[in-house]
Amino acid sequence: MLISREQVQEVLQPIQDPETGRSLIELQRIRDIVVKESTVRLSVFYSSEEQKLQLDAQIRELLQALGAEEIHIRMRPWVNPADPDPYSREKLTKGHAAGMQTDIISKDSGVHFIAVASGKGGVGKSTVTVNLAAALARQGKRVGLIDADIYGFSVPDMMGIEEGPNVTDDGIIIPVERFGVKVMSMGFFIRENSPVVWRGPMLGKMLRQFFEDVGWGELDYMLLDLPPGTGDVALDVHQMIPHSKEIIVTTPHATAAFVAARAGAMAIQTEHEILGVVENMAYYSCSHCGEKDYVFGRGGGGKLAETLHTELLGQLPLMGADNLPSDPDFSPSVYRVGTECANIYDEIAVKISSKCEGSASNS
Repeated sequence: MLISREQVQEVLQPIQDPETGRSLIELQRIRDIVVKESTVRLSVFYSSEEQKLQLDAQIRELLQALGAEEIHIRMRPWVNPADPDPYSREKLTKGHAAGMQTDIISKDSGVHFIAVASGKGGVGKSTVTVNLAAALARQGKRVGLIDADIYGFSVPDMMGIEEGPNVTDDGIIIPVERFGVKVMSMGFFIRENSPVVWRGPMLGKMLRQFFEDVGWGELDYMLLDLPPGTGDVALDVHQMIPHSKEIIVTTPHATAAFVAARAGAMAIQTEHEILGVVENMAYYSCSHCGEKDYVFGRGGGGKLAETLHTELLGQLPLMGADNLPSDPDFSPSVYRVGTECANIYDEIAVKISSKCEGSASNS
């Protein structure tokens, strides 16, 4: 039986907040509803452990009656029931107002900043970023990740993150940790996948607050998932962190590699070191015979690396993450340890840490 998102909202509409008598749907305390055929995923905010259990049971009963076969509920604590939205954008200003400062973007911080860029969208740049972050964490590195693609944020969903960040009493935002990676994204502060319509200066301000108002703790690496192209956010990153390094992501297609060269040229013009090129969707391996089919052509990544006078760090196959929603470490885009893609990312992570830490010891 096929279920629609509107049907889920309608059937859950009667569930009320006991204090105000208002619907939890209207209060945005039941949100992030995603429906695919007979599978329903949603987030629920609770104000007590007792309410958490009641809501879980009530929602499951209603959705099962609607015909849902698989139900995945993300239970999140409601930080302050008097606050209409504890994860609102205004929370981002508290740390700055409280006088909290950090020197994480200082060259003396010891943090290796790596911006992951691409010339165009659709080449798997965010997939590369989250898997590279997870691979560095598997090496025992202390890793942070900023989803700097503020218009097209996707990192929380790709990593299967089910909770939002907490805010301490003195206004410090604590990043969410997943797969050993500390994560901050605009996606934590936007309701129901709403579009971001800010102009350049506001985007730069938000990005700076991600650096200054977040309690990152001790880090070895900070990865930044840049928006595709060479727009305002990429320029802001280059100006804020002049010592950051860069990885360029492309597909084997000649046009994709040609466009990606612009992002590389921008890094060179702003005197940022390019660590290398990652070629995504390089080939498709037949699940029966193992033969490789180069569906997007060949050579784009190697040619781009040659053009930018850098290294081709790795070539990744066209392959989805083989995860199931029932897995304890489920995420739509992070590959399981031991799979072909995860092993390639581990190899790339070794090359990157060698380049970064080797250059740091020589400087």
